[in-house]
This record gives sequence, structure tokens and C-alpha cells, in this order.
Amino acid sequence: MKKALVCSLLSFFIIGLNASGTLAQPVELKAVSFLPKDHRLCAMIPKWIDAVNTQLKDAVKINWIGGPEVMPPFEQPEAVKKGIFQIGFLPAAYYGGMLPAADAISLSKYDFAKEREKGGVFDYFVEMHKKINMMLLGTWVHDPFYLYVKKPVKGIEDLKGLKMRTAAKYDKMMLKLGMVPVTVQFGETYTALQRGVVDGFGWPTIGPREWGWLEFCKYVIDIPFYGRQNTFILMNLDTWNKLSKPVQDKLMEITIKFEPKMKAYFEKTIASEKKEMAKIGIHRIKFSPGDTKKFIDTANDAFWEDLEKKAPDQVKELKKILGY
Repeated sequence: MKKALVCSLLSFFIIGLNASGTLAQPVELKAVSFLPKDHRLCAMIPKWIDAVNTQLKDAVKINWIGGPEVMPPFEQPEAVKKGIFQIGFLPAAYYGGMLPAADAISLSKYDFAKEREKGGVFDYFVEMHKKINMMLLGTWVHDPFYLYVKKPVKGIEDLKGLKMRTAAKYDKMMLKLGMVPVTVQFGETYTALQRGVVDGFGWPTIGPREWGWLEFCKYVIDIPFYGRQNTFILMNLDTWNKLSKPVQDKLMEITIKFEPKMKAYFEKTIASEKKEMAKIGIHRIKFSPGDTKKFIDTANDAFWEDLEKKAPDQVKELKKILGY
């Protein structure tokens, strides 16, 4: 066992040597994110980067270039695929055209540890991403989605006809619940709420208060959905394949240790944010047990039905892998 450890450490050291036998410079990996660097949902990205840059300082150095100001978010996945950027902090929904099944991670019933069991969720999604020249390393956000509305609602029936600011993530479930999805650019959401273009919106907990959206929506339907975030740490596969096995293993080890810490940070932040919401008069609405189940089932069913159209050959296996 000691011999194997010595060999592993030796090979790890050797990868940092160039042809002349002197220490080589670490490989710079440029990273991009779909959200701005100062966005609160990006709070844990620097923690992961610092861990990598510290523990692999002789092998790699990650340089987080920026977010949407560097490249439009929906163009970023293709850039990572082609190696223009070597790392992307991206949601699976943003590259649904390339890999529609990737977004199904949102329906996972398991925690990170269970997902990473051999032959389980993580391994399946890793192989899936290799088909689009990406290596999946892990997840960097935990913040389930909610629906926010202007007027109090008592149950499923009261949702019908509400005009909701939508996104690709939940427009299908809104339709299935009888709501009217309205496409509104992120930066125009405040005005759309103010002018009555929409009656509400879907979003996680972090963000709406500071953007002013809650000036108009004083009610939150307190039923989290799509609780397993689809925000992945992705690496260009060609770049990954050029790294030595010890470096690859260390990157994965760092990420595995990072995920539960990341989740704990967000759970604490979400709890704090909910208290701040209460201070400004935000009411959390509970549905009856029957309507709560119907709400969650409808959200999941809408997702699966959409996936049946986009990736019918994968749905059966995905349901098995994700715990359905």
C-alpha cells in the first residue's frame, strides 16, 4: 500500500516537469459563468476555485474570466465544448439543444453522496456529457425553485389563468397547472411586474428581494420544486483528457468534498433570506396535502412528458437512475 502511495505521489510530481526536467508552469484553465461573478448564487464558486488552485498549484490554475459580460450565457456551452473556455459554471437547461436529458438531474431524489455511488446518477451523467465533449465535475448551487405571486391563492385551482414570467426551466409545468407563461427578459422583470404584464414569476429564494421583485409579489407558494439544482461545473473533455490521472482524481476529490459544504452554505443563506422576506411582509402560502402532491406531481410529470419528446430513448433509464 505504501509503495502504491509513493508511486502515485511520484507520478503526480512528474506531471509538473517539462522535457528538461525542470518544473513546468501550471496549465491555465479559463472559466466562464452564466451569471455575473458578484451574483449571490455564485458565492461558492471562488471556494471551489481556491481549493483547486491551492491543492493543484503545480499542475493547474483556474482563471475565472467572468460571466455574461464576457460571452452571452446561451453561447457559453458551445464555447466550453469547443475549448474556447476550458471550464463552465452552467445550468443544464442552457445547453438543452445539445443534450436535453442533462436537465433531468433536477428530478433526482438522491443526495450528492448517493448520486456518486459507483454506477449511479453521477456516472451516468458523466458518460452523457462526454458525448458533447464535456466532463462533468460536480454542482455549485443549491437553491430550489418556488412560485411568487401578487395575490393570495388557496390551491391549484387559483393558479389557473395567472400570467407568470417564465423560463425554459418551468414553462411546461406552468402550462400544465393552467397558468399562462410569459417570456420576459431577466432585466425587464421588474417593469413587467410593475406594469401588470405578469402576475408573478418562478425563481429560487436568493435574488428576488434585492432586485425589487418582491415589491409586487408578496406571496410565495411554499412548495419547493426541482430542488436538485442543474448548475454544473463542466470541463472541456479534451482538456480533461490531457490532465494526468492523479490530477483528474484530485480534481474530483476536491469537488466531492466541496458539494456538501456548498449545500450547507446555501441552506444557511436560504434560511436567512426567508427571515429577511418575512421582515418586508412576504407571506408563505401552504396548500392542502392533496394540492401539494398534485403540484409536485404536475411539475415532475410536465418535465418527463417534455423529455419523452426530446429524448424518448433515455427516459426509462433516467427514471430508474434518478429514483422513480
